[in-house]
Amino acid sequence: MTDKKTQEPLRLSKLMSERGLCSRREADEYIAKGLVRVNGEIVSELGTKVLPDVRISLEAEAMRNQKRLATIIVNKPIGYVSGQPEPGYEPAIRLVNDRNQFGLGKRVLQRGDLQGIAVIGRLDIDSQGLLIFSQDGRLAKKIIGENSEIEKEYIVRVQYHGREPRLPEEKLKLLNYGLSIEGEKLKPAIVEWINEDQLRFVLKEGKKRQIRKMCEQVDLEVKGLKRVRVGKLKLGDLPEGRWRFLEDHEEI
Repeated sequence: MTDKKTQEPLRLSKLMSERGLCSRREADEYIAKGLVRVNGEIVSELGTKVLPDVRISLEAEAMRNQKRLATIIVNKPIGYVSGQPEPGYEPAIRLVNDRNQFGLGKRVLQRGDLQGIAVIGRLDIDSQGLLIFSQDGRLAKKIIGENSEIEKEYIVRVQYHGREPRLPEEKLKLLNYGLSIEGEKLKPAIVEWINEDQLRFVLKEGKKRQIRKMCEQVDLEVKGLKRVRVGKLKLGDLPEGRWRFLEDHEEI
């Protein structure tokens, strides 16, 4: 017997996003331009609802557009903000210019590469390391979507201010699991010492200033924070203040 709920119609753009064809915004654009087929027929009316098991395909123009979407990797220095800046602050996207491109490959920066580009997973002004900008809404959903399981790895230099000579094992265990921020329990993390004053954090979420707030709760002061990995993508040898395109063979 067919589950009635699973057969309820959905907005076509929502279904396209769920299937990873494109973002909902892009889906609406493609539908309006007549670049989407449902069961072989062009659909061009925004808001169209379809059954969940329909066959959806993109026309060649839409497919080409998806392949052209730019994803840019920046090694953000301290002092730059990730998103929309307040007056007097320098946004990290300004580092993305012809002079700062690292390891010139097949692709060079074009004017359209920065149109509609957005930061995915911010780093605060006092933090540095791997920062991703992309025009691809699918990638944003994968990395920072509500159900994302993508790991983010950080190297964090700390100073302990507790009563004991060094951070007790119980407090290290709390960093791995047991802390809350603003009443919300944090997901399990991997937190371990890599030397006497640096910790490795691996998180599957990214609340605002999360690592600093976690450290405060166990009497640690963050002296330096650097993101070195997002999913499978590593910062690698990208110099500070430089950027490069995500290569076709790279995965996140």
